Amino acid sequence: MRIMIMDGQGGGVGRSLVEALAQACPQAELVAVGTNAMATANMMKGGAVNGATGENAVVYNSGRADVIVGPMGIVMANAMLGEITPRMAEAVSSSEASLFLIPMNRYHATIVGVESKKLTEYIKEAAARIAGLQG
Repeated sequence: MRIMIMDGQGGGVGRSLVEALAQACPQAELVAVGTNAMATANMMKGGAVNGATGENAVVYNSGRADVIVGPMGIVMANAMLGEITPRMAEAVSSSEASLFLIPMNRYHATIVGVESKKLTEYIKEAAARIAGLQG
């Protein structure tokens, strides 16, 4: 299974996802895709096998992934202080991959009905659910 982990800004959420997925899905190919070089580098330090940066990397890898995981802003044009281009958001949201979005309160959007948890709890839950797809 090819899992694309996408993040922007400093890549901290993405790195935490990579670390959790490396443990939960040791046979999976983890591909870190950042909106900027710092985010990609940080995710690579977390243990991703491959990494790429920028709009074209998002578009290309969205079409090749079985699973895409990242903060909910990855499907929202202009999220992450403008790092998510409309083309990136479209590629991710149009992908046939299973999407796992981590709720964040920073993107001027609230998902009603989502239980308020710590970020680490969301990351553990996402990793567990993705690991369940393998079986």
